Amino acid sequence: RMAKVNLLLEMELGVTGGEEDGVDNSNVDSSRLYTQPEEVWQVYEALSSVPNGQFTIAAAFGNVHGVYAPGNVSLKPEILHNTQKYIKEKLDCKSDKPVSFVFHGGSGS
Repeated sequence: RMAKVNLLLEMELGVTGGEEDGVDNSNVDSSRLYTQPEEVWQVYEALSSVPNGQFTIAAAFGNVHGVYAPGNVSLKPEILHNTQKYIKEKLDCKSDKPVSFVFHGGSGS
């Protein structure tokens, strides 16, 4: 269906901390704030099998909605780097950035 309508799909993996639109994720298990490379690979592999499929992935790396006191948010952008490396190895491809990432939330500042 995606290919027929030239639709770009965005997949949000993990949890963006904080509160947005009445949904409060402030007390969520902190491990859910950090998407793992294997999780991204599962989605990448499935969506790559769609003919002409176009997609982006919003992987959680500690990003949050809202403003927090300094030191209360722990961003781990290395998760994104490690995920690119992991998927590059899985695909045995030349591109250093096989995944098209987008971001939700921010640093909390």
